[in-house]
Amino acid sequence: MRCKLDENMPLDAAELLRQAGARDERVITVCRSEGRILLTLDLDFADIRVYPSAEGPGVIVFRPREPNAEQVLRLLARALHVLATEPIERRLWIVEEARIRIRRSDDAAT
Repeated sequence: MRCKLDENMPLDAAELLRQAGARDERVITVCRSEGRILLTLDLDFADIRVYPSAEGPGVIVFRPREPNAEQVLRLLARALHVLATEPIERRLWIVEEARIRIRRSDDAAT
């Protein structure tokens, strides 16, 4: 699995190059063209009407109570555990402390 970190993710989350300072449209375009899952704290990517997950390999939006590295890494560990049994391709995951919501773009109509 290949991932790309959005600019607001902690450095400890992965050993990938950061897409620092890029606009949201550019970030999602690069992820789609490179077949990478986007890991982000940016809630803009949670709107599947604007950024349909069916057009790419998937988006994981982390919603920590406090946006510090420890909380984000805890949520990342939870997401990785669930990735073992749930597909990410063409889906939006919203990872919170108490739950993980998984949506497909065709869920936007409901």
